[in-house]
Amino acid sequence: MRENDMLEKEEIFSKVLRAGRRTYFFDVRATKADDYYITITESKKFTEEDGSFHFKKHKIYLYKEDFTAFTEILGEMTSYVLNHKGEEVISERHQKDFKKEYATERGSAEEDAIPAISSFTDIDFDDI
Repeated sequence: MRENDMLEKEEIFSKVLRAGRRTYFFDVRATKADDYYITITESKKFTEEDGSFHFKKHKIYLYKEDFTAFTEILGEMTSYVLNHKGEEVISERHQKDFKKEYATERGSAEEDAIPAISSFTDIDFDDI
């Protein structure tokens, strides 16, 4: 067994975030010196035309000395995106089976802001 495999055997604490085809694994692991670090793994499922599938994984190792700067920059970047583009996932519109679902729990003020669909009147152009 490779040394890298041995280092990743010791999981101390784990959380999983499932997000559609992507799954994020957050793991606290221990080094040989019994110090802790974090791994963040993105696993993305790809389905082949024949119905078989495979996963592509990307991993980030995050060490204690980088936690503060990493957290600050991640917070700044997520705030920037949300402030400039909001929380709606625009790329969903480009999926062939996209159907926008509107939350019914929203307040009536938002519902009033959505224009009502007027009924269609059939006009014969000979009448004009």
